[in-house]
Amino acid sequence: MPSPHKLLILYTGGTIGMQQSAEGLVPAGGFEARLRAEQQAHPERPVPHWLFRELSPLLDSANMTQRHWLAMRTTIIEAVEEEGCDAVLLLHGTDTLAYSAAALSFLLLGMEIPVVLTGSMQPAGVAGSDAWPNLFGALAALQGGLSPGVQVFFNGQLLHGARVSKGKSEAFDAFGEAQRPRHGQRLAALPANLDYRHPRHVVNLAVLPLYPGLQAAQLNALLASGVQGLLLECYGSGTGPSDNPEMLAALHEAHERGVVLAAISQCPQGHIEFGVYAAGSALAGCGLISGGGMTREAALGKLFALLGAGLCQQECERLFALDLCGELAD
Repeated sequence: MPSPHKLLILYTGGTIGMQQSAEGLVPAGGFEARLRAEQQAHPERPVPHWLFRELSPLLDSANMTQRHWLAMRTTIIEAVEEEGCDAVLLLHGTDTLAYSAAALSFLLLGMEIPVVLTGSMQPAGVAGSDAWPNLFGALAALQGGLSPGVQVFFNGQLLHGARVSKGKSEAFDAFGEAQRPRHGQRLAALPANLDYRHPRHVVNLAVLPLYPGLQAAQLNALLASGVQGLLLECYGSGTGPSDNPEMLAALHEAHERGVVLAAISQCPQGHIEFGVYAAGSALAGCGLISGGGMTREAALGKLFALLGAGLCQQECERLFALDLCGELAD
């Protein structure tokens, strides 16, 4: 792939640019000047021509919301279509970096440029920090030419944007690709309503891990909150409390009124196969669709992109089961 001619660096906040306050580390502006000074101090590093934008307000990524995903999407589209950018480096906090990478993987379908997310476990300027190695490593990877799509660069590795998860809270090798079985039918052609240009809106989504003792009343309260999509984190290959008729009825009734119900495995290396156990078949009978070997981040981002595009329940379910960008199949 060719080197980019004009790169957007989109700074959203996060540890990489944080500075110390009386309460602890907080997002700080002025990062463009710090980046240019670091680049000038090391002219031997391969860096494409870039322009700089900041998300306003800057975020601790623990405060990330769907609206911020949409703001990132809008900024990237404007940079590509109005300013001629042909690559993007997005600087992001690590707490929700994998969620944003997954969401953008689906929000930017059809955009034929590379988008790379990176951040750091320690702020730039701290002795021994991973901030500059991650940032300039990502720039070098982009300069070398990357395929279109969303990726994460961290600790010297390029990772698939819709497969990555954060596995460690302090170590520099905090991110990795989930080792889940990957098989699924690929989408033959991208429909217009999934193209990155198609408008998106905020969606009421919920994630619920199944656990021993979960009550039907708790599930009903969640479903009664107006959720449009519910992601259930099931046991093993897609099982749940099949001997609880009230819980099964709550799921069935929610599906009947249009809620999209999806399932992933709680197991770090698991995937959904409802038919293996009768307990899984009972959940499938309530209207749950399989998320295969998708991670929580990928499944949530995919539901957001599908429902946020205004698709009906049936179309969301059809597309959720297909591989859109490598989240389900190699």
